[in-house]
Amino acid sequence: MTGLVKAKVTKTAKYKQYKYIKVDPSFEAGIALVTLNRPEVLNALSLTLMEELGDALTSLDKDNTVKSVILTGSDRAFSVGADLKEVASSKTIDLLIIDQFSIWDEMGRFKKPLIAAVSGWVVGGGCELAMLCDMVVASDTAKFGQPEIRRGIGSGAGGTQRMPRAVGKAKAMEIILTGDYVDAQEALRINLINHVYPVDQYIEGALRIARKIAELPPLAVRLAKESVNKAFNSTLSDGLTFERKNYYLTFSTEDQKEGIRAFLEKRKPNYKGN
Repeated sequence: MTGLVKAKVTKTAKYKQYKYIKVDPSFEAGIALVTLNRPEVLNALSLTLMEELGDALTSLDKDNTVKSVILTGSDRAFSVGADLKEVASSKTIDLLIIDQFSIWDEMGRFKKPLIAAVSGWVVGGGCELAMLCDMVVASDTAKFGQPEIRRGIGSGAGGTQRMPRAVGKAKAMEIILTGDYVDAQEALRINLINHVYPVDQYIEGALRIARKIAELPPLAVRLAKESVNKAFNSTLSDGLTFERKNYYLTFSTEDQKEGIRAFLEKRKPNYKGN
């Protein structure tokens, strides 16, 4: 773990030109913007789109200039989920060979803060993708749900696992077993999302959070994210042990020393990410 803190990180990463997503690694200082870009099918999550998204996040994770990432779609739809035309004729063995969800598993290990800024339809795989992110900021037109059951299929990218952790078992059962949609205000009330804004302000709302994070020491942010995620995947005892180890590790960083000096000297800290 000590090597993690002291490891050298590539200053900048190279970004490809993608077909179904747009990547702006310097949307604002320290903030990258990734936009799903299949508007003709309401950002349906084809295998190609997910491969592109996974590749882009890998590059952003290696880019030391990026402190946090906002993932968004369009005002009309963040995503309506799986591309049903693509999977309609799939057989069990085909899905096992493709192993499409390995991409989702890799994205779940993204080290930097990932904020979903969503609007319109956020359903099926789109809802699962939003829940995979660390925080969700929504427009007041957003509608969330896991309607897969209406098509005779189930969630495959975490819907039945992340939804109960976010909203509790009973509410998750209602949403998943009925296939009903939840509007933005209800999603906020049940703790599925963080904030709701008018449709012309939700990106700015996500940026407010991203800007705060971008000003903080990136290694401390990374370790804090790891510790919070550990709480959902372990016992309290194991989580506390993990948290304390990460706490001790921050004392081997220059940013920790700078943060305390700045506090004592009553000035703004100058964090450098080491």
